Amino acid sequence: MYAIVEIAGQQFKVEEGRKVFVHRLADKQGDKVEFSKVLLIDNNGAVTVGSPTVEGAKVTAEVLSHLKGDKVIVFHKKRRKGYRKRNGHRQYLTELKINSIVA
Repeated sequence: MYAIVEIAGQQFKVEEGRKVFVHRLADKQGDKVEFSKVLLIDNNGAVTVGSPTVEGAKVTAEVLSHLKGDKVIVFHKKRRKGYRKRNGHRQYLTELKINSIVA
């Protein structure tokens, strides 16, 4: 069983027991969070598609940790002009463990 759920403005495919990295949430480590914007549920081949969300469906998860992602290098260059600019970025992330999917 899996579900497509919207978390912090992005859509994720989640399954029970799996870990997901999402953009930083305001909840503290160890908190239980609940997401009600479930867009699709697949229960062993029986697919339920919401319009826009599935009524009565929710996904519960636990916040495991807050961390920073891998460094991404942003490099701008204009050829033959001597223009080069290099910048780095590390995204703040939250690790979630999916506890249950209620259809």
